[in-house]
Order: sequence, then C-alpha cells, then structure tokens
Amino acid sequence: MTARAPGRVSRGGAGGAGGADPATSGGPLLLGVRHHGPGSARAVLAALEHVRPRAVLIEGPPEGDALLSLAADERMRPPVALLAYAVDDPGRAAFWPMAAFSPEWVAIRWASAHQVPVRFMDLPAAHALAVPEQPVPRQEDARSFDPIGVLASTAGYDDPERWWEDVVEHRATDGAPSDPRAPFAALAEAMGALREAYGDGGHPRDAVREACMRLRLRAARKEFGDGVAVVCGAWHVPALAARTTVAADKALLKGIPKVRTETTWVPWTHQRLARHSGYGAGIESPGWYGHLFDAPDRPLERWMTKVARLLREEDRLVSSAHVIEAVRLAGALAAVRGRPAAGLTEATDAARAVMCEGSDVPLALVHDRLVVGEALGAVPDDAPAVPLQRDLAGQQRTLRLRPEPERRGLELDLRKGTDAARSRLLHRLRLLGVGWGEPSAGRGGTGTFRECWQLHWQPELFVRVAEAGVWGTTVLSAATARAESDAVSATTLAEVTALAEHCLLAGLPDALAAVMDALAARAALDADVGHLADALPALARALRYGDVRATDTAALSTVAVGLAERVCVGLPSACTGLDPAAAEEQRGRVDRIHTAVTLLAGAGDGRGAGAEGKSGTGGGSGAGPETGAGAGAGTPGGGLRERWAGVLRKLAVRDTVAGVLRGRATRLLLDDGHLPEEEAARLMGLALSPGAPPTDAAAWIEGFVGGAAGGGTLLVHDERLLGLVDGWLTSIPPASFTAVLPLLRRTFSTYEPGVRRTLGELVRRGLAPGSVHRARDAGTGGFGPGLDGERADAVVPVLRLLLGLDTGEASTGGESTATESASTEQTAETERIAAGTKRGGR
Repeated sequence: MTARAPGRVSRGGAGGAGGADPATSGGPLLLGVRHHGPGSARAVLAALEHVRPRAVLIEGPPEGDALLSLAADERMRPPVALLAYAVDDPGRAAFWPMAAFSPEWVAIRWASAHQVPVRFMDLPAAHALAVPEQPVPRQEDARSFDPIGVLASTAGYDDPERWWEDVVEHRATDGAPSDPRAPFAALAEAMGALREAYGDGGHPRDAVREACMRLRLRAARKEFGDGVAVVCGAWHVPALAARTTVAADKALLKGIPKVRTETTWVPWTHQRLARHSGYGAGIESPGWYGHLFDAPDRPLERWMTKVARLLREEDRLVSSAHVIEAVRLAGALAAVRGRPAAGLTEATDAARAVMCEGSDVPLALVHDRLVVGEALGAVPDDAPAVPLQRDLAGQQRTLRLRPEPERRGLELDLRKGTDAARSRLLHRLRLLGVGWGEPSAGRGGTGTFRECWQLHWQPELFVRVAEAGVWGTTVLSAATARAESDAVSATTLAEVTALAEHCLLAGLPDALAAVMDALAARAALDADVGHLADALPALARALRYGDVRATDTAALSTVAVGLAERVCVGLPSACTGLDPAAAEEQRGRVDRIHTAVTLLAGAGDGRGAGAEGKSGTGGGSGAGPETGAGAGAGTPGGGLRERWAGVLRKLAVRDTVAGVLRGRATRLLLDDGHLPEEEAARLMGLALSPGAPPTDAAAWIEGFVGGAAGGGTLLVHDERLLGLVDGWLTSIPPASFTAVLPLLRRTFSTYEPGVRRTLGELVRRGLAPGSVHRARDAGTGGFGPGLDGERADAVVPVLRLLLGLDTGEASTGGESTATESASTEQTAETERIAAGTKRGGR
C-alpha cells in the first residue's frame, strides 16, 4: 500500500499567488496554500467570500468528483480522506487526507454551501497508481524539499514551523489588508523565486501533474469563463500561471499507463495527519492547528484551559490560578523571543513550568491528547464501499464494537453470546490480514472462557479490507475462502495445524473440513519428528475450544492423538547425539509436547478445557490415580499420558541424551507424580557425581531446576536436592568452575528475587547434616511423607468459594452449555490444586 500526498508540506505554502479579481481581470484566482494549514484555510475562506467565483477547482484526483456532494452531508465529520485504489490490486492505494482546518476542505464546504460547482484537477488516480513510485530525489536538490524551510532560513529563522506560525497563523486579524488576495500574491512571488532557483525541486513527476492541472483549468475556464478559483499547493502556483500550449501539456501526458480504480471517503485520524506518522504532507501538531482554527478568540487562554482540564482528569492538582499564570508566562516568553504572539513552543514551555512542575511525563500526555489529538473522522453509511466493508460496518454496529484510533484493551467472556461473536469477528479479521485486534495476555487463569485483546483501528485498515474483498462479500465467506486457500498452499505441517486452530477460534466449520483433509494428508507423509512435534501444540490448544465455543472437535482429536503417538515413537532417537544449541531447542520442544499431551489426555476425560498443562509448575497435573471415562482405552487420548511418561523415562536415563534434556525429563516426571522423590534424588546424584563432566552436570541442573517453572521453589522445599546441588558446586575444581559459571548464572538468574533470597539464607545457615540422604519425613524443609487428604479437604471449600462454584447461579438461554463447561473446567482446576496440596504437604 502506498500513502501518497497531493502536495507535501515541504512543497506547499500558506498564501500563494493571487491574481486580480477573476470577474474583472480576465484570469483565474490562484490560491496557493499549505495543506492542513489553518491560516491558509482562513485566507481561502476570506478570498472566496470576497471574490465569489463561479467554480472552484481543488488539487485532487478527478475520480473523486462524484463524491464531493457527500462533503455537505452532516454525517461527514473530518478528518476524512479520499481513498483511491486499484480494483485489481487494492494494495496499490493513495490517500488525500483533509481536516476541518485544511484549505481544500474549507473550499469544498464553501462551494457546497453556495451552490458553486467544485471539481478536482490533479492527475487522475488511474494514472498515478499505475506509475511506479517517484525515485529518490537528487542529492543536490535536497534543500529544495522544504520550500518553507528555505523561506524560514532566509528570514533568519532556524525552525520552519515557528516562521510559519509568526507569518501566517499569528497574522493580526484586526489590521487585516483590504484585499484578501494579497497574502496569496506575496507567497506566490516567493514560490516563483524558489522554482527559478531549484527547478522541479527533485520531483520530475510534478511536471506531469501540473500539465494535467493546466488542461483541467483550461477546460473549466471554457465552461465557466474566467470566474474560476483554484486551491492547490503554493508550490504549483507558478507552474499554473506559466504560459504553455495545449499540445505541450498533452505531450507530457501521452503514453502514461492506466489502471481501473475505485474511490471512496474513509475516516482519518489526527495521528495520521502528524508528520511523525509517516504521511509526507502531515503536520507536527494537528490538534494545535485545529484549536487555532476553531477558537473564535483568545486562543492561548482557551488552550491552557484545555490543558488544565486534561491534567485534572488525570488527577493532577491544577487550578485556575495555574491557568492564569501559564498564560502570563507564555506571553512573556513570546515577548522575550520577539514573536508576534505566543505559539505552541511558548504554550508548551509555560505548561511544563507551571502545570507540570517541570516534568515531561505529564507533558507527554498533553502532546498525545491535545497537540496531536485523538480525533477520528466519520463518513456517511451511503458512501461507496466494497461489500466486505459494508458487512464489517454492520457487524461493528450490531456488536457495539466501534473502531477507535487509540489503543484500548478488550476483555471477552466467551460464555456470553455477544462476546463470543466479537471474538469470532476479530479472529476472522486476523485471518484476512486485517489487524484490528491482537490477542494479549490478560488476568491469570487457566480457563478458556476468557479472551483479552488490544484493539487499534488505523485508516490503512480500510485498504486491507478492500484487499480482502477478493475472498468474499461478507466477513464469514471471505475468511472461509481464505482459510481453504491457505490450507492448500501451506508448505509445512505446522502451518496447517496453526490454520486449524485459527478456524476453530474464528468459528469456520466449512473451512475446517478442508483444513482437516490437508492436515491428515500432510501428517501421513511427514516423517520428521521435529515437524510433528511443532505441529502438535496448536492441535492440542485447538481441542480446548470445543466446550466453550460449542465446536465439534472429534475429527481433530483423532488426528492430534495419532500425531502424539508418532511423536512418542520417534522422539527418543531424535534426542540423542545433540550439540548444546540443538539440545536447548529440543528442550523447548519437549516442554511444548508435554503441555500438548496433558491437554490431549485431559480432553479425553473431559477436563482438558481447563488444563493449562504448564510444565514444571509443581502443580501435579498428573498426580493421583486416573479417573473418569478418559482414562480408559476407549477414548482417543486414553493411555497417552502413560506412553508419554515412558518416553520421558527413556530420556531421563539414557546416557547419549544431552544433560539438559535428561534433567528436564526427570523434572517433568517428578512434577507429574510418575517418579518418586527418592528416584529423582538418585538421578540427580548420578548426574552430579564426581565422574560427570562439570559442563554436563551444569546442563542437567539447568534442565531440572532452570527457567521460571518453579525450579527454585522445588529447591527451597526439598533440602535433599538443594544439598546435592550445594555439594556438587563446592566440589567443582577451580579450573572447571569458570567454564560452568555462565550456565549456572543463567539458570539461577531466572528465579524470582524472593526465591533467590530464601535459597541464599538456607545455604548461609548451613544445611542439616545428612540432608542429602535423610528420609522424606524428616524436617520441615521437605515435602510431606505422602498424600495428606485431611489437609487437602480443608482447602477445597475455600477454593470453591473463590471460584464461585457454590453460588448456585443458574445459566440461562443459549449460554447454559458454555457455563456448565466453565464450571467443569473450574472444578477440574480445584481438584488439581488440591492434588498439589496433598503432594506438597505444606
């Protein structure tokens, strides 16, 4: 997508070439402006009221002529932009933004109010979008990119914006010249001198645009006579006033390629008008300029009042006395600096000193909310749009999900019908490449009924919607067609499984069938264990959505379990003979497989929807005997947990497996209750024995207690394991200690500060004699001797109260199934926590 400007700020001007009255002089009125300049807008309005032309021409694509009537619609609220895009390639697009203080918008509204014909006169978008991007300007013309900057430096200013404010925006209105056209004539003369010195300013394509403008100006004069007013960038005024022949102008336009285009109005934002947002004709302070344009009088006092109101809303102590003092200080700064009136720089300095107590932190809020602004325009519903855009707008209204320019969080409860529909819409748009919302981490919890999003609507998304229109006329049909196409074109198994997850999240049952066919075919042919392991987590996560989203995942469950079984067969051999980098990568893969197997096994016994399956948390996700129907062999996931435990046992005891993998496998077995604590201590003792190379022992330690998966907590509560680690550390030869220190530091640096502090205290006071070999029932530092059912039962009522399982609230309507699923999910969570309490013993 290309964002193009109809004359950039660097090449525009504020007042321009003004001719004599077109009604008496026989020539058009050329009003050279600076795009998005409130001073230019006021001057244009005054000149139009004075001259009363018979027609108005505006710099812009002629394809937009049919849309100019919408500017008079009361539902049209700037900032807006005229969007033109290629029908066959919507990604090739251009915007012509207009704010309430843009001279072009003021001219359009004046013409509509006075029943005067108004038309665009620039190069047609059909040609502009077909021509490749303008080459990088020549280095010797770099200074000419900013005519305003050249004029400012000539006048002795080091800041073009400050010069512009002094000369144009703060021009006194009480002593205004008798002829409103005089400012345009003055700046047109300056622009003529600049063009004589700098030629085309490093933009040779301007000659083509200006030839087209001259041709359209001639056509307007032929139709309306000389009573024509032209509103364009001041940089173009000398070219429009130049005497050329029709043949010469047509020769410049000969042979230009052309594409089929569509045009429409789209909402714009003040952020996109700002120069730092990347739009070449933008301004640094659209909010400030909008204030200057709207304020009927005393703009500085009104501005400081806005600043005070904003800071008060943010709970800062700002009184009317602050406002008065800030206005006085801004005026004094303007006088000291020799400026005709206080500008944005003085207002900002005064607000910082008086209202913000010298801090730039609250001042940044003022800049974002007021100086730039958060305004989002609006267009009428009957404005031209692709069918997909109309369907999206309808769903946005139905779901009360307004597009807003500022980032905001959205938390959805999928048990509610409206929130579930919002979730499906956002996921479908992501599948179509319309990134309105991005999933984000929300409040802690393992349930699947809650989703958190970060929403941020940008004007460019209108182009993304137009691009996605090739897939269908509604969001549902377009997302379905896109998913089916992606399933066919996917190159890896992981891509297909991720697509299956997206289809479930987006509620695309028709596309899911095609995706499952592609998944089954690709999984049958792919023998790489790494590919199978990478594809498994997405399938396991997708199975969690069946209950809350009312999606049938039976076929997906069969494929996922089959994939998991193949991974169990091939993983042990894939984990042997690995170098440290490959072993670390495989460790992450083992963690993901473990989480996936936990979810798949839980899905078989009806508890997978709530099981997060985080490995290494000490939560005992597999502790205790198997219960429920899923534990039997008749379910798709029956026996899968035991098969995976067998794979982990092989990895834990096989010498050819890297130390980090052996340590990780031991830890996963211990957490799931498949390995007695005494056996885990024995394996640690073997790994840390004097005969083991220090680097291998350090890798085993990293796999067993490394990361933020509760390894430090395990050492705090089991002094036997801590004693083994301590004894090994003290026995490392000095020559080898330097080699293993980086790995150990990486392992223990991930612990929380409280855990590290507790470990340090335990080591400082000294471990109890024989702690490495003492029994499990000795001392308070270790786990309890077994399952303490009485203590666990005492916890369950509190957990049920916290989770709201004893409120007796009954679900209603179509949400009953989802609520029951969530209750089952929470009950399973309660049981797992209680099981962990039984194992922990403290």
